[in-house]
Amino acid sequence: MTEQRIPAEQEPSPATSFAGLLEIEQLNENTFRGYCHAGAPMRAFGGHVAAQALVAAGRTCADRRPVHSLHGYFLRPGSPARPIDYLVERVREGTSYTTRRVTALQQEHEVFTLSVSFKHPEPAADRQREIPTLPHPESLPNSVAGLPEQVRRALAADGGFRDLDVRFVPADTPGLPTAVPGLLQQFVWMRTASPLPDGDPLLHAGALTYLSDLTLASTAGLNKQPNFFQRTEPPRLLMASLDHAMWFHRPFRADQWLLFAQRSPSSSDGRGLALGEFYDLDGRLVASAVQEALIRDPS
Repeated sequence: MTEQRIPAEQEPSPATSFAGLLEIEQLNENTFRGYCHAGAPMRAFGGHVAAQALVAAGRTCADRRPVHSLHGYFLRPGSPARPIDYLVERVREGTSYTTRRVTALQQEHEVFTLSVSFKHPEPAADRQREIPTLPHPESLPNSVAGLPEQVRRALAADGGFRDLDVRFVPADTPGLPTAVPGLLQQFVWMRTASPLPDGDPLLHAGALTYLSDLTLASTAGLNKQPNFFQRTEPPRLLMASLDHAMWFHRPFRADQWLLFAQRSPSSSDGRGLALGEFYDLDGRLVASAVQEALIRDPS
């Protein structure tokens, strides 16, 4: 099926396109500044913070080698009303690997820390888990466009979750992996709705980092409530990201369809664990993600 994309001459401006969310100002050699939209009332969206921190780290790599892994910790809520400064520490400059550590500061408080590793590609044997056989994303409804009008107006006013195409695979779809007792799962096609620039893999990695935080934590609470994009009632759980890790396996574009296969094998002690894998339309496993989230019943 041919995808209908926005022609280059009609692309949204950086102020309204997804790429604009990842724009950061360079203050000096190792310090960058950005603004993040809200993910919950008065709280900066964690995926936005992590994505900007990754971009800041990558901008200090002279040879622009691709990212292969990141590990982040959310230390305290950030405010969407104030800028966040990203301080990059140049930990290692290796022949094959480069390491960076990023501290995100807001009003002198650490809100997020990120360790990132970059490496040069090299030839090696290729093996991967196969993608589940599921409906093509174009046959499913866009969950962002299907949000209630008042929710969409609120999101538009905040400037967040824009330029997204998110499509959930129904839980009763034939071909889904067999349900296992105690294991929660969901499968979501996603991409940025507007094209991202060519020739900047770091921007696509930042976009995928953002996308990975949209639905992953919610997988751990699916036995109590649907995902935000599918929920029609107020939330019954208090959830917040605690840490987030990603591994980038193969080249990809975040503005093309990616299947996010997610599962949660455990929830205990006020914490829920969720694992996810990203596949492109050709069935290539391009990235993996793991997240632990605070998960509490407010009652």
